[in-house]
Amino acid sequence: MAVDYVSDTEVTSQQRFDYFWRQHGEWVEAPNQRRGGESGVQRLTSSDGRLLYAKRQTGHIYRSWLYPFGRPTVLREREALEGLRLHDVRVPELVFCGAQREAGQPWRAMLVTAELEGFIEIDQWYAAGGLERYGDVVHDRLLRELALTLARMHRGRWQHGCLYLKHIFVRVSGEGDTAAVEVALLDLEKSRRRLTRARAASHDMKQLRRHSSWSAAYWARLVYFYETAFGSAIKGLQR
Repeated sequence: MAVDYVSDTEVTSQQRFDYFWRQHGEWVEAPNQRRGGESGVQRLTSSDGRLLYAKRQTGHIYRSWLYPFGRPTVLREREALEGLRLHDVRVPELVFCGAQREAGQPWRAMLVTAELEGFIEIDQWYAAGGLERYGDVVHDRLLRELALTLARMHRGRWQHGCLYLKHIFVRVSGEGDTAAVEVALLDLEKSRRRLTRARAASHDMKQLRRHSSWSAAYWARLVYFYETAFGSAIKGLQR
């Protein structure tokens, strides 16, 4: 049996894993079959009242030259959460990560993170009238903060790997032109370090452009902020 975990308590890794595996809550992402197994996300409430999100997996693995026989994707996501924090990229707080496998059985794995309080998907912010409420000054600040976040990630050679708008969360607080803007990134199970920061940047930014709904003018502003922060232009990135 192998157990990989995050814990700041005195209990054993097996106890921690068993405790979280027994917890159940409302499905916010129903279990789906992929990567040879099953994965879904439930909403839980901790003993101290915090809202948690638990990614629960059975046999849900990825393979690489380092792990040709497969490894649970939550372990890769844990590495990304820890790595991005070192580069000042806001991501959910890691509460627990564990994976175990009995002989002859598929992997069981969990990743538990704390709610990003006050944050919503960027598309939801637009749909709720955020742009109309705050205007272009704050929206420009939002695009700049997103660009800075992505540039910090890519300068560290981290590639998100699935950079859609639904994985970009924002929190805008305050009123008028002085409103504060914060950006966070979620769903990092496809994230990995690349050999160069240019490869990480090119993959993510082109993917974001394909799957975003920004106007040409807003995209141009984002690219301007991004390339200024990144320190160079991205070849083939259409403005």
